[in-house]
Amino acid sequence: MNIATLPAVPGARHRRKRVGRGIGSGHGKTSTRGQKGQRARTGSGKRPGFEGGRNPLIRRLPKRGFRRKERGRPAPLEIVNVSDLNHFQDGERITPERLREAGLVRHPSRQVKLLGDGALSRRVAVSVHRISEAAKAKILQGGGTVELIKKAA
Repeated sequence: MNIATLPAVPGARHRRKRVGRGIGSGHGKTSTRGQKGQRARTGSGKRPGFEGGRNPLIRRLPKRGFRRKERGRPAPLEIVNVSDLNHFQDGERITPERLREAGLVRHPSRQVKLLGDGALSRRVAVSVHRISEAAKAKILQGGGTVELIKKAA
């Protein structure tokens, strides 16, 4: 016997309440919502922080501090690992275009960063936008070359 085959304790599992299925069910007509009112209507509900009309806590407490203007998020990168380069031939030059053709990169407009996960069994010439120190070491150790693509100014 294992955890997947343990039976539930009697009374531990409840049936889902099916509402609006006739008066014989006990949950028909008003479907457990009571009579008229805000909570009986569809789409009802008060916004978070609403306290029935009184001045809410968020307005009663003083303001404190400030938020810096967002400087813009860094552009998303396409991540490729060193182990992915084993798909290519020995001595081949690998560019973002070749990575796209091989299906390793989805968005051609994004910059490509090469990370050092996995082992490399090929001698390749790599040309990418960014590269980690571990990836650079593995490529150079295997007899390959690394070239960084400069950003267009």
